[in-house]
Amino acid sequence: MLIETHAHLDFPDYKDDRDDVIRRANDAGVGIIINVSSNLKGSFSSVELSRQHDCIYAACGIHPHDAKDVTDETIQSLKGLITSSDKVVAIGEVGLDFYRNLSPHQLQIDAFVKFIRLAKELKLPLILHCREEAPGKKEASGLLIKSLRENLDIPVRAVMHCFSGDEEMLKQCLDLGMYISFTCNVTFKNAAKLREVLKAVPVERLLLETDAPFLAPEGKRGQRNEPAYLRYLLEAISENLGISKDEVERITTENAKNLFGIRI
Repeated sequence: MLIETHAHLDFPDYKDDRDDVIRRANDAGVGIIINVSSNLKGSFSSVELSRQHDCIYAACGIHPHDAKDVTDETIQSLKGLITSSDKVVAIGEVGLDFYRNLSPHQLQIDAFVKFIRLAKELKLPLILHCREEAPGKKEASGLLIKSLRENLDIPVRAVMHCFSGDEEMLKQCLDLGMYISFTCNVTFKNAAKLREVLKAVPVERLLLETDAPFLAPEGKRGQRNEPAYLRYLLEAISENLGISKDEVERITTENAKNLFGIRI
């Protein structure tokens, strides 16, 4: 059984066939889907989806794009929602995004620290988003790592989602005890550098995700991604690491269960 650790099935991309998408994922061997929120409304939708489907768990949080909207009242609303359901398994996705700059940098940092403290209080792992202003820049990742070090004990219970950093960034994440997650962009023809970074990740720290509806695998690029396509990622990682697909599936499923506290 595969665990999809990052999808956005509450997005309008799935409004017409959401149940079919979930069914296709299950048919493809994806037994668990963690639906990850981007804002307060999405957090409520994620929890509702988890109540409707046994295979879906929720992560609640606010993407750094909307950090300007994060207030103490927002945090309290999220806290109440999270504690109302035993199917919320993470705080996320949260972090820093200096690429699009939809919220000022300092407000992103302030909001991120609030989420770190909420995760610590509720004893939940973090699902992290980090995007630099431009390739080669290190400001966002440096501030993200600094915020984690200053507010959490090591090992940090977190996953760096849709990893796109270099080996230096990877080492910093691993040194903190974090998990690393890759998406179907590993399958892209022009992703040779990312595949090299993947080889440096200990398999016991590896997680799988689609980030659906984004980043559909090679051969389906430009289309809507969905959790059933996690099989394409599994195949690419198996080939890249020289490990059987069954072994990658077994290890990454155990990793996800351990990080998110999922009991099957």
